[in-house]
Amino acid sequence: MLVKTFGSAVQGIKATTITIEVSVSKGINFFLVGLPDSAVKESQQRITSALETNGFKFPKHRVVINMAPADIRKEGAAYDLPLAVGILAASEQMNADLLAEYVVMGELSLDGTVQPIKGVLPIAIQAREEGFKGFIVPKQNAREAAVVNNLDVFGVENIKEVIDFFNGKSTLEPTIVNTRDEFFTHANSYDVDFLDVKGQENVKRSLEVAAAGGHNIIMIGPPGAGKTMLAKRLPTIIPPLALREALETTKIHSVAGKIDRETSLMTRRPFRSPHHTISDVALVGGGQYPQPGEISLAHNGVLFLDELPEFKRTVLEVMRQPLEDRVITISRAKFTVEYPASFMLVASMNPCPCGYYNHPEKECVCSPGVVQKYLNKISGPLLDRIDIHVEVIPVPFEKLSGAPPSESSEIIRQRVVKARQIQEERFVEWKGVYCNAQMTSKLIRKFCILDDAGTALLKTAMERLGLSARAYDRILKVSRTIADLDCSESIQSQHIAEAIQYRSLDRENWAG
Repeated sequence: MLVKTFGSAVQGIKATTITIEVSVSKGINFFLVGLPDSAVKESQQRITSALETNGFKFPKHRVVINMAPADIRKEGAAYDLPLAVGILAASEQMNADLLAEYVVMGELSLDGTVQPIKGVLPIAIQAREEGFKGFIVPKQNAREAAVVNNLDVFGVENIKEVIDFFNGKSTLEPTIVNTRDEFFTHANSYDVDFLDVKGQENVKRSLEVAAAGGHNIIMIGPPGAGKTMLAKRLPTIIPPLALREALETTKIHSVAGKIDRETSLMTRRPFRSPHHTISDVALVGGGQYPQPGEISLAHNGVLFLDELPEFKRTVLEVMRQPLEDRVITISRAKFTVEYPASFMLVASMNPCPCGYYNHPEKECVCSPGVVQKYLNKISGPLLDRIDIHVEVIPVPFEKLSGAPPSESSEIIRQRVVKARQIQEERFVEWKGVYCNAQMTSKLIRKFCILDDAGTALLKTAMERLGLSARAYDRILKVSRTIADLDCSESIQSQHIAEAIQYRSLDRENWAG
């Protein structure tokens, strides 16, 4: 007897429906074709044990299974459940009438328990688009899949539940998640707040400007000045995720297996902080079976690189293209996958190896030339992609003990959201441009027009401070954002003056 069941293969963050054709006929041997990997080929032993433990038999006949399309590689143990169901139906131990209406995915233990899998959300979205009635998944993945509406999602714990369901002996309760309620309930819940930060008003202002324009930022200061603490609070002032962004972010984390059992939808912007020993593949993604890296896991959020010069140079250089294109393409001999990588880069570093260069109280013990050598670990092309450079000075005791309360993240976020709305209206005709940081040279010439006073001020600053040519466009972008925060249609001289302050590392002789 020949039957068909349906599973799905995930490539990148997109899913392709896989038709599993099972034929049981006279003869012997087990054949599994359709480009399965080792984990899929090993499924026979897991399926045999799971069926026998639950009172069923693996057919002692010729079993041929084809996984179509045959040119797509099938990876992982997630096909155990649809293969087992197909074998039972083809050997007439189970009713096959409803199989065409459901996508079935899950890994089997030897006792028939269904284990969680990766990439459930993209599979559910594809199943709905292709008109399937329902999706049967492991219980741990049910809430994640139930984010997709107009699709019945059934979470199961054992293969016996699936068999009884198709035989009509029992019913399964669909998992229901109100996506909008889930989204809006948890959208603004953060454990940290700018209210906790004493002093550092200039750094908080620079982070507000960075959030308002989507600018990359680097903070330079001695140990203990508060760089990491400030960076961790940046997501609290970035505009909340839109529902579309939340779904896209959840898809990436689903493919990477980063969604826990209680989470159905990611409602907060990601904050990724990889250690400086990370490899270039772990950062940008890849591997034998390409998985998203840290830059994709930070999509629609913040990638924080603490102690930037300590990262291997090759690791930093591979970020140059994703920072510009906001997507990472991973190519292999037979296929190519793309992962989104639109993130804000936030970096921090000590000014020198000892950490106390330019410190107001402690003396730097580094020998001449060491400071410049330390800074040279960061290449010019990478630094060119960072719009804002800000120095972080330690907060004196008087401010720590007696400083008045700071502004809360919610108040700062309101100003940032207002500035982003201005930018959305400005760039409505330009596809793929949503904030000032994404402006091309053409858009800079169109929207960053200076008056005579502003032009004179910028010219004087570039001559006196020895600012490099690459600082010119960055200053214009940042000044446009500062003007948006002030709700000003034109860029004023005070906006230029503030933007000039955010180019510390471009100044001649900054490192002595």
